[in-house]
Amino acid sequence: MKSAGNCKARSVYEKDVPPFYYRPKETDCSALREQWIRAKYQRMEFTGGTKYPPLAYTTGMFEGMLLKKGRDNKTYQNRKFVLSEREFTLTYYNKEDESKGPKAVISIKDLNATFQPQKIDHPNGLQITYQKDDHTRNLFVYHESSEEIVAWYNAIRAVRYAYLKTAYPTGSDEELVPKITRNFLKEGYMEKTGPLQKEPFKRRWFSLDSQNRKLFYFKNQLDAEELGVVFIGTESNGYSVKTCAPKNTRGNKWKFGIKMETPERLFVLMCEQEREQKEWIEALKKVLARPMSPQDITGEKKGFKMIKMCLHRTVQCSLVVEWISWMDVAVCCV
Repeated sequence: MKSAGNCKARSVYEKDVPPFYYRPKETDCSALREQWIRAKYQRMEFTGGTKYPPLAYTTGMFEGMLLKKGRDNKTYQNRKFVLSEREFTLTYYNKEDESKGPKAVISIKDLNATFQPQKIDHPNGLQITYQKDDHTRNLFVYHESSEEIVAWYNAIRAVRYAYLKTAYPTGSDEELVPKITRNFLKEGYMEKTGPLQKEPFKRRWFSLDSQNRKLFYFKNQLDAEELGVVFIGTESNGYSVKTCAPKNTRGNKWKFGIKMETPERLFVLMCEQEREQKEWIEALKKVLARPMSPQDITGEKKGFKMIKMCLHRTVQCSLVVEWISWMDVAVCCV
């Protein structure tokens, strides 16, 4: 550093960083920051020239074992994963015997990966998210080696980058690189009531995906599938968010309310602390302020369809409960 200076050092150690390779920020987890430093100065991965053996994340095919959380339990078990750039897929197997076939073949098209050490309770925890039918599916994995899990992360980014270059051949790196993977803009627990605003409040885990303009909610933070999803449009299209003090507080323990309105439904949410309320409103307003793209409009239509299905189920359940209540009264009278 004394002899060359930072700019000259970068011209050597960062001479050939692939556009898909994630450059960590100060706020990123320790695994990403440590492996970026080791990749630059210890393993000299970005100095240019041919590497032998080739770097794992540059080969277009990556496979290995990751510890994966069970769908319906908290147990993590070794599972084989195979990433293919040629097929644009991530495949994993429940058994070591591959002849029995894969458990899932995941399209890279809608796949996202984000480090979640606090949520998974492991410094190398990674959350993989993808679309399955009309739902979003979460996989929670980790590896004891931070070098291995960061290699997996950048291998996924490499295949995502290749897919985006194929899907959007005229797109520049400036446009495509931010779309490779993303972190959630905001996550945390809030209390939520139902669509009729009469149901008791229940605690739910919320994840705000700002790129896809979606607010997911789950029963617990490590659930495999969401309970529901809310599309976040723009104020000019009938969406809004503000603080509130709801009249119905049945079952609720938290006091700092948020009213989120969409063309299809009103959502009332409660935060435990005023700071969290402000952070959620700020995050949601960031999404509201961003203009909608053609892809966003398609997502909005799908969101309306899901909300209508949920409303239909809720109303049906409410009618059943009311009917049972009337039947109980009738029996007692008899």
